[in-house]
Amino acid sequence: MPTLSVQRDRLFSALQKSYTDEEFDELCFEFGVELDEITNEREEAEKMGATKDQLKTLSTDTVYKIDVPANRYDLLCNEGLSRAIRIFLGEQDAPVYTLKEPASGKREIMTVKPSTSPVRPFVVCAILRDITFNQERYESFIDLQDQLHRNLCRNRTLVAIGTHDYDTLSGPFEYHANKPEDINFVPLTETERSFNAKELMDHYNTEPACKHLKPYVPIIYDEPAYPVIYDSKKTVLSLPPIINGRHSRIQLHTKNVFIECTATDKTKANIVLDTVVAMFSEHCSEPFTVEPVDVNYESSGEVETTPILFSRTETAKVDFVNSIIGIECDPERMVKLCDKMQLGPARLLEDGNTIQVTVPCTRSDILHAVDIAEDVGIAYGYNNIIKKVPQTSTVGGEQPLNHFGDLLRDEISRAGYTEVLTHGLVSTHDNFTALQKPVDMNVAVSLSNPANVEYEVIRTTLLPGLFKVLEHNKSASFTGGFKIFEISDVVLKDSSHVVTESIVGARNSRRLAAVYAGPTAGFEIIHGLVDRIMTLSEVQPDPEYIKNSIKGAEEEYRVTREGLTYTIAEGNDPMFFNGRAADIMMKRGDAEEWKKVGSFGVVHPKTLKNFDIQYPASALELDLEAIM
Repeated sequence: MPTLSVQRDRLFSALQKSYTDEEFDELCFEFGVELDEITNEREEAEKMGATKDQLKTLSTDTVYKIDVPANRYDLLCNEGLSRAIRIFLGEQDAPVYTLKEPASGKREIMTVKPSTSPVRPFVVCAILRDITFNQERYESFIDLQDQLHRNLCRNRTLVAIGTHDYDTLSGPFEYHANKPEDINFVPLTETERSFNAKELMDHYNTEPACKHLKPYVPIIYDEPAYPVIYDSKKTVLSLPPIINGRHSRIQLHTKNVFIECTATDKTKANIVLDTVVAMFSEHCSEPFTVEPVDVNYESSGEVETTPILFSRTETAKVDFVNSIIGIECDPERMVKLCDKMQLGPARLLEDGNTIQVTVPCTRSDILHAVDIAEDVGIAYGYNNIIKKVPQTSTVGGEQPLNHFGDLLRDEISRAGYTEVLTHGLVSTHDNFTALQKPVDMNVAVSLSNPANVEYEVIRTTLLPGLFKVLEHNKSASFTGGFKIFEISDVVLKDSSHVVTESIVGARNSRRLAAVYAGPTAGFEIIHGLVDRIMTLSEVQPDPEYIKNSIKGAEEEYRVTREGLTYTIAEGNDPMFFNGRAADIMMKRGDAEEWKKVGSFGVVHPKTLKNFDIQYPASALELDLEAIM
């Protein structure tokens, strides 16, 4: 959760009311945030080992550290938090954010050049007119940008914010991607020295005083062209996502602020821009108004007007909200509770059981009716929810399949096998080709953007993982042989939409796989494990199988589940030796047709070679769900 540090006196001034620490802690709980710590600058510096001389210069003013929900970007500054609390307390109506056209009637223009497409293709802009800064507002303005950079912007990889003194610039503006050697300007961190972009990156990589910028350098360092924004006089506004130019820096006397957000994700960029202008437009001479900018994408000819200040309506059933929270709130009161959480104006629709709320541009966290229910719960008051004994008696416990797997793990371990846990993602080669099977993408779920060749598909069999365990343990002594197993899920494509679990087009299947490798292939060892698993699973062997394969063992199979029978048939899986492979067949009741539920056999030398295994092996794979 992001933590907002705000001076207590500044916050209380914005709230137009003072609280004791205990009262404010209770207010935070009621509002759905948490007062994490009460401290001051001097205490914080003392924890970091500051010297006595350094401590003397630091303030002892009380600072509140407040934990806010990770998706509430509107609470990451003093302006947003105090405004939201005042609306929550009914002391202020939720503001309406509007676009105000420039007095000249001509919007500012940002032209995006095609060269930016490979590195950082999007930009959104806005202008805050006639804004009044003081030291407190200025610090809050900078702090909000830092908070957004750390959270929503993912350390500037998705979005980078640039704010400028508009009166020092001359529009229209252009967004380029140029060679680093061709970009020269005085950065915000310097007073007079000019750098080209490559020199600046190296400077930030090595200069201790600029260590706060070093983490962002790798974002563009190796790119052949760096993003850069110019005004009409070729003055550099910023080198995103690293640093702004000193020429257009924001100062206390700044009256008009030009905001640009460059991005790799346009949706995130619009949320960031809407958040910044919504928070600080309250300090404009005409509060909660912002001047739009036309962004012209030269490659496509598309013109977008930003900020969007996107608002929309969402609905939720009153019965649904009440059932989620566990309350009995009438519709009229629920409408008022939504207004308290900045979801207004809310209204009750004609059916009498549906409320319609207005989601402002600052509430990008509202995605579903359940989010509305959460806000209603906060406004209703968690302490006001009456605790009730559930009408249904429920007892927690393992899913039967998980319990079955746990029991088998214990028994197989007692048989001398070591359990392993392997990756769920594998390469197409390991999943198919290395097992001497044709690549079948009608079965495997593939990744559209795998991190590397080892993570191309989700495994459809557990055996590649076990073979790779042997491959990476070639140096270990195998006197007596290796015996390893795994019980885990594979994922198979499933286009059926009849079964709920397959609605996403894929399903999980619980499998058991085991491998024996040693001085001999050990087919009889794996075969014995198959019979042991079936015995433990209470599956009756077919009489013919008992007669031909396990003579004299009839008495061993006394405990069986009625109607379940298994046998072994000759298999033809290409990963095994021909004639040394078997299929595990099972049927239920009086059914005439046998169903394959697994296979085992002596691993073919080509399969062993594909995994660089240097000694013979036998393997087993079994569908556990089929024998449940």
